[in-house]
Amino acid sequence: MFGKILHIADKALTFFEDWTLFITVIVALLALFANVVLRYGFNYSLAWSEELVREVIIYTTFIGCSAAIRKRSMIKIDALVQLAPILKMPLNLFSNIMTLLFAGMMMYYGWLMAVQQLATGQKTIILQIPLVYLYAILPLMGVMMFIRTVQIMYLDFTGRETFIDMP
Repeated sequence: MFGKILHIADKALTFFEDWTLFITVIVALLALFANVVLRYGFNYSLAWSEELVREVIIYTTFIGCSAAIRKRSMIKIDALVQLAPILKMPLNLFSNIMTLLFAGMMMYYGWLMAVQQLATGQKTIILQIPLVYLYAILPLMGVMMFIRTVQIMYLDFTGRETFIDMP
């Protein structure tokens, strides 16, 4: 039962991550392309495109954290595991627990920061995007990282590589 819930969560998060990252990167590329064409072709520059690209980079970095956990490509030092392979499971467990702790901190402190931005009503300089939208990615990323780490821990515990082979 728990495996099926994690499998459904995996499908939903994968869909969200893939499409969000795809759309945001395409939007950033189109804005940059238009800005380059206008700058060098017509000697005119769009002020908003650079701000948009900066916000997209921030957004994709945080969403990419969840995708990196899914693909097991988080940065880890594995020299000790290579020297003593018996330590692989305890060190993976320690790493996953630390990731869960970090995700919890991102949820808590990200929520506090988003609420603070909501109270102050600050906006970006050019596009006038409320900063609460940008800060809201922090608790969202924390939740996504937490779910992904629980999924990885479940896969490690059951000895599976992915949720694809789930019945």
